[in-house]
Amino acid sequence: MPRKYTGKPKMPASTNSSASRSMIRPSLYVAVILSGSGSDGMRGVRAIKEFGGMVMVQSESTAKFDSMPRASISTGLVDFILPPEEMPDRLLSYAKHPFVIKAERSETVISDEDALTRIFAILRDKFKADFTYYKPSTVTRRIERRMSINRIDEIRDYVAFMQNYPGEAGTLFREFLIGVTRFFRDREVFDLLKANWLPEILDRASGKESRFWIAGCSTGEEAYTLAILAKEYMLQSGINRDLKIFATDIDRDAVLFAANGVYPDSIAADVPQELLNKYFYRKQDSYQISRNIREMVVFAQHNLIKDPPFTNIDLISCRNLLIYLQPVLQRKVLEFFNFSLNAQGVLLLGTSETIGEMGDCFESLDHKYKIYRTKGRFKHSLDARDLPLAPNSTYRELESRFPVARRDIHVGDERILERFLEALSADNFPLAVVVNEQMEVLHIFGDTQGYFKLPSGKLSRDISKMAAKDLAIPLSTGIQKVFRKNEALRFSNIKLRDMDALKIVDLRILPLPRKKGQEPLVAVFLEEVARPDILDKTQAIQAYDLSLEAEQRIIDLEQELQFTRENLQATVEELETANEELQATNEELLASNEELQSTNEELQSTNEELYSVNSEYQSKIVELSELHNDVDNLLNVSQIGQLLLDENMEIRRFSPKVADVFKVLGSDVGRSLSDISHQLENIDPVRIIEMVHKAGKMAEHEVRAKDGRWYLMRVIPYSVGPKVFSGTLVSFVNITRSKFGEEALRASEEEFRALFETLPLGVVYHEADGTIISANNAAAHILGLSLDQIMCKTTMDPRWKMIREDGSSVSGKHHPAMIALRTGHKEGPVVRGVFHPGKNAYIWLSITAIPLFQSGAIMPTQVYATFEDITEKRQTEQDYQALFQEMFNGFSLHEIINDENGKPVDYRFLAVNPAFERMTGLKGEEILGKTVLEVMPDTEKFWIESFGEVALSGKPVRFEEHSSQLGKRFQVTAFRPAHNQFACVFAEVTDGDGIEKTVHPEDRDS
Repeated sequence: MPRKYTGKPKMPASTNSSASRSMIRPSLYVAVILSGSGSDGMRGVRAIKEFGGMVMVQSESTAKFDSMPRASISTGLVDFILPPEEMPDRLLSYAKHPFVIKAERSETVISDEDALTRIFAILRDKFKADFTYYKPSTVTRRIERRMSINRIDEIRDYVAFMQNYPGEAGTLFREFLIGVTRFFRDREVFDLLKANWLPEILDRASGKESRFWIAGCSTGEEAYTLAILAKEYMLQSGINRDLKIFATDIDRDAVLFAANGVYPDSIAADVPQELLNKYFYRKQDSYQISRNIREMVVFAQHNLIKDPPFTNIDLISCRNLLIYLQPVLQRKVLEFFNFSLNAQGVLLLGTSETIGEMGDCFESLDHKYKIYRTKGRFKHSLDARDLPLAPNSTYRELESRFPVARRDIHVGDERILERFLEALSADNFPLAVVVNEQMEVLHIFGDTQGYFKLPSGKLSRDISKMAAKDLAIPLSTGIQKVFRKNEALRFSNIKLRDMDALKIVDLRILPLPRKKGQEPLVAVFLEEVARPDILDKTQAIQAYDLSLEAEQRIIDLEQELQFTRENLQATVEELETANEELQATNEELLASNEELQSTNEELQSTNEELYSVNSEYQSKIVELSELHNDVDNLLNVSQIGQLLLDENMEIRRFSPKVADVFKVLGSDVGRSLSDISHQLENIDPVRIIEMVHKAGKMAEHEVRAKDGRWYLMRVIPYSVGPKVFSGTLVSFVNITRSKFGEEALRASEEEFRALFETLPLGVVYHEADGTIISANNAAAHILGLSLDQIMCKTTMDPRWKMIREDGSSVSGKHHPAMIALRTGHKEGPVVRGVFHPGKNAYIWLSITAIPLFQSGAIMPTQVYATFEDITEKRQTEQDYQALFQEMFNGFSLHEIINDENGKPVDYRFLAVNPAFERMTGLKGEEILGKTVLEVMPDTEKFWIESFGEVALSGKPVRFEEHSSQLGKRFQVTAFRPAHNQFACVFAEVTDGDGIEKTVHPEDRDS
């Protein structure tokens, strides 16, 4: 992956058009993340996954720099984590899969209805999520991608794979969710919100809570983006609003990640630097969202289709989610949003999404960026279970039964019911709620404002928790009584305080008719009494009495408690009886076990006597054999000469390598060492061994053999107890290579020291903290200081007075040596000015800093800087530059550009003088760095070929030629100032003043 991410996968130029882009299959996008620093690769991974591609990452254990692979793996979007040597095989296997190489999508998955239904069932059972209404192209493409990654060709084999490997279901679940997002995604949308509708919403919310809902929030970047924009507006406007942002997603892992608020450092590319510094703080290689922003956002796991929607919402953002749903489900979701939004509420969709047939509910505020405003709350049934598709139906059935073009003519029972309820609602039909025995809300008909609201914390459909405080007890007691007695119940004159107003409401609870096998349900009706001052106080309707209901509730609970106690007592008695039976059985088993143990003990005692005698002999034999083998192997394998002598200096054992020093044979065991000749020079090894034997202390000597090899001779007393010795152990370690290495190193150090002291360049060595530990005489001479004045100073010392070429001062931490220490890379050459005390002026140095690493270290432990005095050279260049600017003739410097065959095809502008600009009409600041074909696309080949020959051969030319691009004729002299470059000196030719069009390679000195 390229280190700099541009926002989308790099594709051929032909893919710029939508037509050609559609022909590139998403499966052909592949990201390979290798060893590297930083977290730039994360953005590429997310982009490739958004296009449905495959991601392969090098394993952290094999990466020299593991921060980029680790950051990519943390996204949870990686398909393969492999060492580099395994990547080609896996990549080829993926590329050869049928679903990747076929030009058109295979119909195998779609046609196998049974296998697809089983996949949906597995996901539904494990994650409580039904993907039946996802678009067929999305689902089949994701399934095929997982099959290609797992090397599975048949859909039925993939179903078996999911059943055998439960983790695959979770991977496919996350594939379906396509959770790709980032901070300030589609910045133009957020600029519009910040400029127009956020101020409108927040200004309107004076004195009450503002509520936003981010549906399908994924990992939370968009929710935090809105929170930051709202916070910025409130700070700039000097207002304070109680803002609560609900961010929900069906993916529990994504919600937990978002709630944590920790993001990789790659977000710096998306978040403006000012906001990054203001609302984030650095945390190692990541950023943590600030506490004041996190407290504005509430994250929760929420199924947009099955769970109740939030209410009293001022702004809903649901971007790039509807595009993955079928039209019938898109409409249901938009109905939910219409129900949730307050009057004048704003809905934000993705740029590829529309409100479809919901134009009667929403008006467009910005057509391009899909921003809408609700026209008012319409009465809809808020239950996704009435969608016109059976749970086992598949896509082909849905498309045949509900074609998009004719969707409106299918008016089912649910549409008739909805129209009927809307008509009743228009005629002041009371608020109605359908509840099951678990007190869960199933349907809501009408406006809930003032009666119900979503509780804070974990989402719950319990009506008693959603109800207003004054309604909670009447509702819970009344619903339980209706379920128990299966009779309608009515409470009147319930006082309900809504803000500062007082409402009087009637509560009716009716059991709904049901057939055998159907779930018992009740309908709750709430109706505000229009004129409480003229209520008939003598009416026979039961008024709600809290104390009476509480007393009845206590009686019911006492009866339930008594029943529970009786059941508990019966259970205890049964357990006691069972325990007694188990105890009796246990006693019988204990008796049998004791008899077996006594018999076993007798057998063991007899066996132990025999075993103890035998084992003693066997153990001794084994020990002796092992010791003998160990010693033999150690002596034979060791590359060290070892000689074991007894107290009489007689040979007991020796390794084969001893023969390089002493002329010993296998038959010499038992002979005195003094009788054996040796190959050592200028030393008596026998005398040294005798001295060690007498003193009882180890001795070491570096000795040289007659053949030129060096050995480390070590003599150790052979210990057989505390301060008790019986002979000596002599070893000879070959140190010839290290000895020669020491001598070579010593010579190299002397040569380096001589070079270091005589080198005309200044050389300074720094420790990791910047302290100077070494400098040569040239450094002291150039800087005008003594070595004592340089040593032990640091780059942080302000007395260095270093400046840049523009005159700005350079702090110690920006010294080239300190930069090289921080980055681990070579820094320079760079030009810096340093104050020279002897000259009382600044001198100019060309400085290069190179870091030094210890073996295995990641960061440098030292750095050395070399520098030379370029003050005179710099002044000369400035003089030449002034001359260059004042030249009457045009002058330009170019770099030739060749193709792969070495043929010149273009050249780049490197420098031009004012005369060039005057003659050609081209401005230097506009063309420098560009090629001639970029500046003048129709430039004749003659110019490129002629100048290319000069840059290649080094032979200057002189000729006269007309430029059709500039409409002028020029007399040109071209020569090569440096490798792969050419320079031109030219003058404009007037009529009659020119020379013939000629190329003169021989005019080198003209």
